[in-house]
Amino acid sequence: MAAIKHLLNLEELAPDELKEILDLAVRQKSDPESYLRARPLYGKVAGLFFEKPSLRTRLSFEVGVLQLGGHCIYMGPEAGQLGVRESLEDTARVSSRYVDLMVLRVNKHAALETFAASSTKPVINALSDESHPCQALADLLTIREKLGRLKDITVAFVGDGNNVARSLARGLAKSGGRMILAAPDGYEFDAEFMRKFGQNGQVRVVRDPAQAVLGAEVIYTDVWTSMGQETEAAKRLKAFQGYQVNAALIARAPNAIVMHDLPAHRGEEITSEVLDGPRAVVLDQAENRLHAQRALLTVLAR
Repeated sequence: MAAIKHLLNLEELAPDELKEILDLAVRQKSDPESYLRARPLYGKVAGLFFEKPSLRTRLSFEVGVLQLGGHCIYMGPEAGQLGVRESLEDTARVSSRYVDLMVLRVNKHAALETFAASSTKPVINALSDESHPCQALADLLTIREKLGRLKDITVAFVGDGNNVARSLARGLAKSGGRMILAAPDGYEFDAEFMRKFGQNGQVRVVRDPAQAVLGAEVIYTDVWTSMGQETEAAKRLKAFQGYQVNAALIARAPNAIVMHDLPAHRGEEITSEVLDGPRAVVLDQAENRLHAQRALLTVLAR
């Protein structure tokens, strides 16, 4: 596989590159000694630049880097927003002289692209408003673990066609799977995204969640109001009425597993009964952030 310079979006990975990362994640997860002995990040430092707070993303990246023999320096929101005290280009150029790779959790995807264009070291997108590729890697790993394959898998995503939904749809398309998005008017995938992924049935959009989940092997949801959208909360709460993943909805797909990238707004997009129920795999999904990202870090270290 050719060397990967950055990971800003899953579209940058060829299907075989995506599969290699997932295969490596499976091997490392089953045999921790394989990476603890190799320590591919020994003597290397990762810079974590976070404009948004985080639990899973920060912990999983810091633990993954440490397990691979490296060290992390965390630059959180309190250190100042990227591009405020100095230009993004200058921050990237200077940081490239200090650290060996950079993990960015940003408000705007355009800032991530500007930063990566000036960086001489690998840059990983740990979340932007457009894309969340690391979450998608963990999601794909979880589906593969639980269902034994990705090819021909149907994921019903109930809720906002947001960064999480877009990234998972891209990953499924590269893996032979498909997504049905159930979203209210105005919250579906945009026209450009559908032109790219909707032509061959890899992605469909419907309005009715009950229709979306029929025949699905995975039911996935995410918060209706993400960080940075708080001023839209009342509008979104009204728009997404009827899109809750609850016992009645999952009963229409009795063999489907239930996924959520967390944190959850219990009682809004999903009920506690379902989130804590036997069909939910959310804790395995959260754990797999570590395994998927550790594999990605290993590949970038080559």
